[in-house]
Amino acid sequence: MADGSGVSGYLGVTRSLSGRVWRERPADPELVRRHQLSLGLSEPLARALASRGIGADAGETYLNPTLKALFPNPSSFHDMDLAAEILVDALVRDRPVTVFADYDVDGASSAAQLVRWFRAMGKELPIYIPDRMTEGYGPSPAAFRRLRAEGAELVVTMDCGAAAHDAIACAAEIGLEVVVIDHHLMRGDIPKVAALVNPNRPDCASGQGCLAAAGVTFVLLAALNREARRRGLFEGRPEPDLRQWLDLAALGAICDVTQLVGFNRALAAQGLKVMSAWRNPGLKALLDVAKSQGPASTFHAGFILGPRINAGGRIGRSDLGARLLSTDDPAEAQALAAELDALNASRKEVEREVLEAAIRIVEQESNQADSPLLLVAADDWHPGVIGIVAGRLRERYRKPAIVVGVDRAANVGKGSGRSQPGINLGVAVQAAYEAGLLLAGGGHAMAAGLSVRPEALPELREFLNEKLAEESAAAEDGLEVDALITTRGAQRSLLAEFQQLAPFGPGNPEPVFAAADVRIERPMALRGGHVRVTLTDSSGGKLKAVCWRAEDTELGRRLLAEGGSVHVVGKLKPDDWQGREGVELEIEDAADPRRA
Repeated sequence: MADGSGVSGYLGVTRSLSGRVWRERPADPELVRRHQLSLGLSEPLARALASRGIGADAGETYLNPTLKALFPNPSSFHDMDLAAEILVDALVRDRPVTVFADYDVDGASSAAQLVRWFRAMGKELPIYIPDRMTEGYGPSPAAFRRLRAEGAELVVTMDCGAAAHDAIACAAEIGLEVVVIDHHLMRGDIPKVAALVNPNRPDCASGQGCLAAAGVTFVLLAALNREARRRGLFEGRPEPDLRQWLDLAALGAICDVTQLVGFNRALAAQGLKVMSAWRNPGLKALLDVAKSQGPASTFHAGFILGPRINAGGRIGRSDLGARLLSTDDPAEAQALAAELDALNASRKEVEREVLEAAIRIVEQESNQADSPLLLVAADDWHPGVIGIVAGRLRERYRKPAIVVGVDRAANVGKGSGRSQPGINLGVAVQAAYEAGLLLAGGGHAMAAGLSVRPEALPELREFLNEKLAEESAAAEDGLEVDALITTRGAQRSLLAEFQQLAPFGPGNPEPVFAAADVRIERPMALRGGHVRVTLTDSSGGKLKAVCWRAEDTELGRRLLAEGGSVHVVGKLKPDDWQGREGVELEIEDAADPRRA
């Protein structure tokens, strides 16, 4: 390992081929030394641990996160004990209960956990998932009236409900009791429901605001066990072993892109171990239909399982994911997995068409690509893919992007946005709503959603660009590097060493490695716009590398040009093709040493 730092950027790179400045991830040298001595780590790994804000006394727990050490007291969550009391009472009295969940992975994995706990206690709960196209997100008065008419007395909303004021007011009118299990940020008054468990409600003292709804649900299961034990319900039956459902809690945490720190990190780490046994029939069926294998990782959860589960809510039937995760019938799981896999393939095609159209708009509209924010809109873009396309535009142009699909019949545009670090898109969208430019809108720093009249789009674009101009100018687009490697030093042992930091995600970024003055050999454009190359340097090693969706970018064109030396940064991945147990580099960026 060598020191790749520079006064004006790592390896001297102040503007890469993607327009970024490279920096060494900062770490306190004294803390690095203490991690080396106390944990027996190499200097690069100790530096990576310190740079992630892990104190001298927390290193061991961070590298080996356990539920025993990090599980919070359920009673620290506002209304958690009350929710457990209401639900166990409903079990004892055999009241009609319906689970109402969001249509994404977090909603599905939350619903499946609660359904499985009640099933273990001898009661089957029906699941209701609203349709994205016809009902939109979360509970509505119409949905609650329908459930009440069908006989429901108690509804448990999962991954939604904390802001459903109209639906909750309707529930009170029709005599429908509501328990809310959610994690979304709340503003305004707290809805008057039987119980509302949300670590992000203003008066919750749990300190677990980074949990996904699936994590909150897992804590709820612990509260349910405790309440059932208090009532003596386990005297004639075994107590449900909650560890068997850790895979569902981890799935929600990873796919909802939550901060993998503290208890949430333990949930993800231990849940992936449980997932690796592939005992959940739905997850096993999805793995099989995707033709994947091996121990579960964040890649499995986020890129193989998650998109397929989400496909039902995006362009298919919204209940497919929750049904898949809650079924114990292998045949039903196989049928549902096959349907979701087909829908995911269709989703990819719809996404590709919308992305290509969006790029054409950006490139052809005057000054659009040079503005602080991209806002593109067209008739009939599918609402199930606009958020993904916004993310793709953000990756491509390195700036906030909003994609709006316009429904002319309803005279409304539904938009979804993704932002860059240092630029708070949610605040800007909220300001646009308060200025009367939106029918609805909100979000957080990195993502936002909105509804707008089509005729207001030009004024909205102008407003948001003006609002974000100052932030965009101040936000330096950077890429942080953990260590410098050579092509010979990029070995499986190095990958295994840094895997001690896994699972990776927000709050614990996957390590980024730099290689200096490498030469590009055997460049090849792959189907899908990807670029594959071999990297060599003075160390004499050869390192396989791939750059995803890069063919028509400046980065991709430089990689395909061959010849000359470049600096590259990326993430090391296992390369097990034909049993070789090697590594390859997923290139994230490159820089020409002459122009860096």
